Amino acid sequence: MTKDFLKDRVCLVTGGAQGIGWATARRLAEAGGTVYVCDISEEHLKTASARAAELPWPGRFHFARCDVADRQGVEAWCQGVLEKEGRIDVLVNNAAFIRWESVLDMSVEDVERTMEVGFNAIVYTTRKVLPSMLEKGRGHIVNVGSSAGRVFAGSSSAAYAAVKAAVGGYTQMLQEELRNTPVHAMLVRPGTVAGTEFFGKHVPSSRMPRLADFVRPLSPDEVAEAILEGIGRRRPIVDVPRSLGVFYVLFDHAPGLLRWMTRVGGSARSDFGVLPGRPV
Repeated sequence: MTKDFLKDRVCLVTGGAQGIGWATARRLAEAGGTVYVCDISEEHLKTASARAAELPWPGRFHFARCDVADRQGVEAWCQGVLEKEGRIDVLVNNAAFIRWESVLDMSVEDVERTMEVGFNAIVYTTRKVLPSMLEKGRGHIVNVGSSAGRVFAGSSSAAYAAVKAAVGGYTQMLQEELRNTPVHAMLVRPGTVAGTEFFGKHVPSSRMPRLADFVRPLSPDEVAEAILEGIGRRRPIVDVPRSLGVFYVLFDHAPGLLRWMTRVGGSARSDFGVLPGRPV
């Protein structure tokens, strides 16, 4: 995989102005891609645009505000890129809506919003860009899931676990449908990713199990690197870190034991809102 293996490729990243999305957008641009970023937050878009201007290749970025749960809006965004560029080579579905509450404490409206942003939007964008990818004879669709959609234990949000399980099922069935085509679909399942709004704003350590303190958290850049490596090698599933496989096997064969392990010791004590070694 060469350093500029995405040279002249057109890339889309939803929820791409902060966290994993922004780290991935940077890596796509570094690899030579022309990157279109959408995000619902004006503040994040402004910050990302300023950071892009400081990079060696600011002209590779294009930013737009878009609510991916709005089908007409996100389809119009995709269509605009198709009309301007003539194709879309890489689609990264990263946008998410986070409310980390128990079933009774979380409103029905927030559960619906979780599914609209985290799952419905993937359907909208995939249906919009896939015909063009098939026609052009190439393309990558990357859907960001989570280990929380594979292992149902600990203090996870039922809505979040459900939407990430749906992303996993949808992506793996899409892979089957695309098996004999040149279009590649990939599921990415990160573990704990520190230094983002996910933990800094939405998920306090009190909602994480003590076990999480003993598993090294990832940085957004590490997830982005895994995504680029997965695209280059056309991997079907990227679990990052790879050690997550141990927890998957344990959950499959002894779910009660793993759930007990997540209850031992109470809540986590680490601050996952900041990267290890970074000042608060």
